[in-house]
Amino acid sequence: MLKDKGFYKGINLGGWFSQCDYSEDRLNNFITENDFRIISEWGADHVRIPFDYNIIEDKDGSWIESGFARLADAVKLSRKYGMNVVLDLHKTAGFSFDYYGESECGFFDSEKYQERFYKLWEQVAQRFGNDPDHIAFELLNEVTDEQFIGAWNRIAHTCIERIRRFAPDTLILVGSYNNNSAATVFALDPPYDDKVVYNMHCYEPLKFTHQGAYWTNAIVPEERLSYEESECSEEYFEKLFSTAIQKAEKHGAELYCGEYGVIDVVGPEDTLKWLKCINSVFEKHGIGRAIWSYKEMDFGITSEHLNSVRGDILKYI
Repeated sequence: MLKDKGFYKGINLGGWFSQCDYSEDRLNNFITENDFRIISEWGADHVRIPFDYNIIEDKDGSWIESGFARLADAVKLSRKYGMNVVLDLHKTAGFSFDYYGESECGFFDSEKYQERFYKLWEQVAQRFGNDPDHIAFELLNEVTDEQFIGAWNRIAHTCIERIRRFAPDTLILVGSYNNNSAATVFALDPPYDDKVVYNMHCYEPLKFTHQGAYWTNAIVPEERLSYEESECSEEYFEKLFSTAIQKAEKHGAELYCGEYGVIDVVGPEDTLKWLKCINSVFEKHGIGRAIWSYKEMDFGITSEHLNSVRGDILKYI
């Protein structure tokens, strides 16, 4: 169980080493030691740290030692405050989940990009694969189109095979297409070994959790929807997760939700209701998870608008 392994109740550190301007100020100051202390005091057992390839890899494919040092420092701080870490590759050369904000493309058709991906993970494995009790790897954030799933299954298998030379016991998280949708976990190949975890994300129903979102054409930014007007219920999430749960059970694999949350446009009471509802299903099925996100990023649980309910929200991460 991910609960026993310390990857059960997590918080994302989005916007620190990914989805950012990569300035020294951002990298040095967006998240500090005090934030790790706070997250630990909130009861989280791990943090998920999204990082982009260009934090640790230069344009010519050489390694950026200062980037690896940043990841190592983040791991040390997590451990100092008794938390584990998921190292999540949020963007790789040739692919980003962000159609609108990134120009990365071609990964699934390019052996060159795929080899860079394998070498990156080999390098991460050599540096962080010696602590499998406390560090997990997430291969790639949110594969987008269904057309990529065949290539992705092949790439993931090869990548895990190469990681295993250096990190034989590390947990490795793998998600499916449609941005790690729970409904597409079924399309993943059987796990490479018993230390591969099926990964999903959940922002459903999108019209509720993403209302007001300005970065996707799936939302009309002016529309608003209350929790009562949405279709949320425990039965809704049971149905949504059902095929993912069945897939995991079939192969004896763990199931993890690497992102879930509610945009800061939604009122605090409705946010709390959604989190309480989805949490009940996570708990019922022993699904590990990491809420999106700690700070800012339009989903920050440190946002002032949640001050009145934060104590209750922390019960449902």
